[in-house]
Amino acid sequence: MDGLNRRKFLGGAAAAVAGASLPGTANAAIPVTTSQERVVVIGSGFGGGVSALRLGQAGIKVLVLERGRWWKTGPNAETFPHATTLDKRDLFYTAWPEINGKRVGWNPYAGLLEPFVGQGIIAVTPAGVGGGSLMYQGMTLQPTESLFKACFPQIDYEEMAKVFYPRVAQMLQLQTAPDALVSSPNYQAARLFATKVQAAGYDLQKIPMPIDWNYALAELRGEMKPSYTNGDCALGVNNGGKHSVDVTYIEQALATGNVTVAALHHVTSIARTRQGAWTINVDRTDEAGTVLERKVITAKSLILSAGTINTSKLLVRAKARGDITGLPDGVGQGYGTNADQIYVWSNDNEDFGTAQGGPVVYGSKEWNDPSQPANTVIQASLPPSSKGSDSSAMPSALLPAANAVASTTSSTKSTMLVGYGMSEGRGKFVYNWLTDKVELKWPSGGDAKTNQRIKERLTKIAGPGAKLLNTNDLVNTTWHSLGGACIGVVCDQEGRVKGQRGLYVLDGALMPGATCACNPSMTIAAVVERALDRIVQNDIGTII
Repeated sequence: MDGLNRRKFLGGAAAAVAGASLPGTANAAIPVTTSQERVVVIGSGFGGGVSALRLGQAGIKVLVLERGRWWKTGPNAETFPHATTLDKRDLFYTAWPEINGKRVGWNPYAGLLEPFVGQGIIAVTPAGVGGGSLMYQGMTLQPTESLFKACFPQIDYEEMAKVFYPRVAQMLQLQTAPDALVSSPNYQAARLFATKVQAAGYDLQKIPMPIDWNYALAELRGEMKPSYTNGDCALGVNNGGKHSVDVTYIEQALATGNVTVAALHHVTSIARTRQGAWTINVDRTDEAGTVLERKVITAKSLILSAGTINTSKLLVRAKARGDITGLPDGVGQGYGTNADQIYVWSNDNEDFGTAQGGPVVYGSKEWNDPSQPANTVIQASLPPSSKGSDSSAMPSALLPAANAVASTTSSTKSTMLVGYGMSEGRGKFVYNWLTDKVELKWPSGGDAKTNQRIKERLTKIAGPGAKLLNTNDLVNTTWHSLGGACIGVVCDQEGRVKGQRGLYVLDGALMPGATCACNPSMTIAAVVERALDRIVQNDIGTII
């Protein structure tokens, strides 16, 4: 990724943020409708999917609002964009400014990802039915008791390990990659990583994934176009076989007959009425982000599962403007990145393979050394270069490793390494009165200790003659935003916002800035599963 591309992206992103603050002229032709619901869930990722399913199973009518679109897939589909080709499906339309009610920019679309440009950080946020599960790599890790207690001292780990983590594992149908797949030529990079990890004296394990690996084996037999087996799954798996939230939790929620999912419904603000109900202002849009209808929905209960960034933005703005009075002082505080680090590992003397099968096979945990911050490192496949296209045109905050390789070296001599851990840095969300926008501030050098340990481990694994490029030094990004409405500070153990009857936070914003040296998905889902058990038992008929 050269300096020009980096400047172009950052400049464009900054312009988009500034442009988005321009007030749009009211359009009298846009109809305004009102309605009442018993429960509204904002967002359809892990938190929203669990909430919708468990309430639907309990007989409660639930409306799920999702700003993105459905991404239906199956063998040989072209639903998702390819990782190294610039495509309108990459970016959510809010990346472009809005003028007079219409988005202005390069082909605005309800794409998968929204880069939220903060001070010192770019947080990549998902959009679409299924949330981040659509394009996450899929590592599904259960933490140890000691690491869990370090993050969640209020919650009984024994119950989590006995009931809720296994429930999530069953819902996502977790499997590790079969040896028949790993031994194929396409997984040469994974095997080399495994050998290097063991030679360095570190723990090595196969990583449980929410994937039916029979799809990947079918690709090897030539029965489907490559998607898993060439690593072209960083922005979604076109062949299917991935047990994302839309085809697990959401599909089962719809089957109850009690849940409705309204896609392309973008929540712009929330407020509390004098009677204590919740008002949700929603723009129903087309796929280009043009507003077709403005909805004012009133609900007795409101569950915020819009993801860390968007849940926090809704709460911080509502608090600052007085739309919800009495919100806890900790709203917007405790933001963390899970210590995300993305590296490119290159070595002219190694051959990582022309095709790098993915998404993830092996990882190495350093969870039990009290002298070091707990961390996890994994090898992830690089997607194939697209012939005849400029791969470096992909915005750097989306796939920085792929862009770095595309502009510096051959993909056969490089692969991608990812690390995350028990982060120590914390940022915050603040409201800007001049722009009526919420901003994210990240401290310089945040997570330095954990990041340094990840670098030390990866350097030892890569070995002599290797080159390691930390893409976070080029553009500091995270895919694992956490916090902003932290458990024990803003919410109780079940996500009830303190002092706000009928308001819940059940997503990454509830996490205390880190998730136990694991990527967040499994712990978010398990914590929300636990919460819904208690909400169904205690809140239905009273609060709900």
